[in-house]
Amino acid sequence: MAGEPDDDKRSFLDRQRAAHPLLGRVLRAANRYQERKGDYYAAGLTYFTVLSIVPIIMVVFSIAGFVLAGRPELLDDIRSIIEENIPGELGGTVEDLIDSAIQSRGAVGVIGLLTAAYAGLGWISNLRDALTAMWDHPRPKGNFAVVKLRDAGALLSLGLAMAVSLGLSALSSGSVAPRIVRLLGMENLVGVGVGLRVLALVVAVLATTIVFTWVIARLPREPVTFRSALVSGAIAAIGFELLKQVGSYYLERVLDGPAGVAFGPILGILVFGNLTARLVLFCTAFAASSHETLALAHRPAPQAAVITPRLVVKEGIDARRGLALLGAGLVSGLLAGARFRRR
Repeated sequence: MAGEPDDDKRSFLDRQRAAHPLLGRVLRAANRYQERKGDYYAAGLTYFTVLSIVPIIMVVFSIAGFVLAGRPELLDDIRSIIEENIPGELGGTVEDLIDSAIQSRGAVGVIGLLTAAYAGLGWISNLRDALTAMWDHPRPKGNFAVVKLRDAGALLSLGLAMAVSLGLSALSSGSVAPRIVRLLGMENLVGVGVGLRVLALVVAVLATTIVFTWVIARLPREPVTFRSALVSGAIAAIGFELLKQVGSYYLERVLDGPAGVAFGPILGILVFGNLTARLVLFCTAFAASSHETLALAHRPAPQAAVITPRLVVKEGIDARRGLALLGAGLVSGLLAGARFRRR
């Protein structure tokens, strides 16, 4: 066939990309991630995560301490859910932060709120810029106050999405599902424990999918549809659950070494935060690399064309023009002579 020679000239990787569309999309996503400086943005997100995690936790649980002062069992459920989602000894560190925040909830005050707001706005601003870069959307500067207000709204919306996620997790991994099982008298059934663990894992992935889909679709400077981000959100959720399991094992080894003793849990926050940031940004690049999304991608208008007429003036007569003029003169002379002789 006529197409076979061209197929033979293609490299092995090109043939595999043509035969496996999913592989081609993954490679496009990897290329987009590198071209849009994904590692650079992930490093910035890691820095702002470390900078903002302590004041945000302190303020959030100080407020929770006031609101849930009369419901200690509900506060314990929330703490347990968060501990389960943070791998290794890092969960114990966060638990200590939570205890300190609740015990000193009256001392946080306005300064703590301002510090948390400043750190949170810096974090959400860098996250939105990174996601926008992965989608390759234009990033107009706009008014500073308007941009910050929009960042604050995005931060609140993300907090709401995370609250919904934690609420779904509480239905399975908290005390709600076991209580329902006891009320129904099913606690002695064979396999009910395994069923609850599977249910907790499925609901956790579902809840995390909601959060990541929200992040990928709604936090860029120009939001996109949920449909274009749903698959990537699910991939990010599964990857995040795997990362938690692997991270738990890895952090236990790291924190037992000399570096872990010297730097403590901050090393775990850096590693886990950086890997999570890379995962989210790569999944965003994956969402932006589908053929449907590329067909609707933003294409900047071409630059205006400038037409400049050129007028070339040459002084004197070159040899070619001289010969032409001489020939024209001879022809004119011959014609004039012939005409004169006829008369």
